[in-house]
Amino acid sequence: MKRMTSLLLAGVAVTAMAVSPARAETLINGIDAAFPPFAFIDTDGKAKGFDVEAVDWIAAKMGFTVKHQAVAWDGIIPSLMAKKIDFICSGMGITEKRAQQVNFTDPYWSTQNVYLVKTNSKLTPEQILGGKKSLGVQQGTAEESWLDENRKKNPSWNYKVRQYTSAQMIIGDLLNGRVDAAAMNDAPANDAIKSGVKVKIAGPMGYPENYGCAVRKADTEILKKLNEGYKLLKADPKWAELKAKYKP
Repeated sequence: MKRMTSLLLAGVAVTAMAVSPARAETLINGIDAAFPPFAFIDTDGKAKGFDVEAVDWIAAKMGFTVKHQAVAWDGIIPSLMAKKIDFICSGMGITEKRAQQVNFTDPYWSTQNVYLVKTNSKLTPEQILGGKKSLGVQQGTAEESWLDENRKKNPSWNYKVRQYTSAQMIIGDLLNGRVDAAAMNDAPANDAIKSGVKVKIAGPMGYPENYGCAVRKADTEILKKLNEGYKLLKADPKWAELKAKYKP
């Protein structure tokens, strides 16, 4: 039974119940389960990665708890809009198309999309796009949108697209010869190279891309917490520690 406290207000005895401290708000972060080093699910089934640890740190500083939930990337914004998750911090590029649906935090990282080929390949980006080659791309990504938009402007581009649900699946088919090249972010590309996978970057694709966390338009408080949290994190030694650990 909760402790009762007697108060005397305006000469009238009032009985009040002591209130327990409010529980910290729990927010769900939607992540790509296979996008190392920013976010991934390890062999123990736990969420890991640069973004995962960054958000864990921010949650502790800003007074909320966070749960990381893997969501298929091509359906992650619909999941956000349907309130199945509360925000997305998982290597998401800030694009004009996405910004029509969601609000983004201030950019916290900048990266580049690239063309990936096997180490013994001599293909150039121009040969990939205009040489009737098969090109693997992950569904729902900024690189897929960039290819779609720019193919309309370049009638000489005659590559054949093969769609995948993760960068790792594309790399597997690249090694097996099912695709000639891959279009992806340099984060999973460099992660594969560092891991000893026999692939290399053939060249840059498009333009540099900024990462931000996405929230629903109405969720201004979540946006404020994340923006403030990243400011604190970047000013803390933890930021350098995360960069050294994950080398994103």
